[in-house]
Amino acid sequence: MVKIKTSQEIKLMRKLGKITSLIIKRVAKYAKPGISTKDLEIQANILMERFKVKPAFLGYKGFPSSLCISLNEELIHGIPSPEKILKKGDLVSIDLGLYDGSFYSDCTYSFSLGRPSSLAEDLLRVGKIALKRAIAIIKPKMKIGDIGYTIQSFVERAGFCVVKQFVGHGIGRQLHEEPEVPNFGRPSEGLELKEGMTLAIEPMLAVESAEVEILEDGWTVVSKDRNLCVHFEHTIAVTKKGCWVLTA
Repeated sequence: MVKIKTSQEIKLMRKLGKITSLIIKRVAKYAKPGISTKDLEIQANILMERFKVKPAFLGYKGFPSSLCISLNEELIHGIPSPEKILKKGDLVSIDLGLYDGSFYSDCTYSFSLGRPSSLAEDLLRVGKIALKRAIAIIKPKMKIGDIGYTIQSFVERAGFCVVKQFVGHGIGRQLHEEPEVPNFGRPSEGLELKEGMTLAIEPMLAVESAEVEILEDGWTVVSKDRNLCVHFEHTIAVTKKGCWVLTA
């Protein structure tokens, strides 16, 4: 059942969303060649403690870390490790979920560590624009399929592909709520959006093949052909005026 939030609840989610965005921005700024992905998690934990919020991912279905850091061919759910050392040119995806005792937020940002290859630069650009385009069309009475179609059609026109095994989702008092929000679909199909819905919109892109697999750690999702992947995500609210990006 899709849970509708009041305007006051959405304002509280926006407050948490701002903190989420700020922590990601600071962690991304801290990232540099020679440090480990575990170092990034430590920085995120320090900031979470400072802002008095909790990591939403830690312990979720057994996940062992406070945030997901995925590199290059890793799409999602990368586990921070002192063995994973960042190097110049890496594609880095930071996925952070927070909990404030009442509500959840979820946000992901992908970027290049230093000057990216032309392929990585194109993939990042297309991922960013796909998320922006999806956000731009969201309003009451449109359908879930319109979101997926907007993402998929833009990404495929650009020569890349969307991963279909993983999808966006509702979010609020739970990290994952109904409905599912696929990054593919057909216009005017699926659930109708209503004012007060809060969703995590998250395009996941790969270069040539949308096929993925999970590594032996049971979590890290990688492209099957080991080509580059990117992931972008915002928590949004459907409002009378359209779409409010809560993690902007």
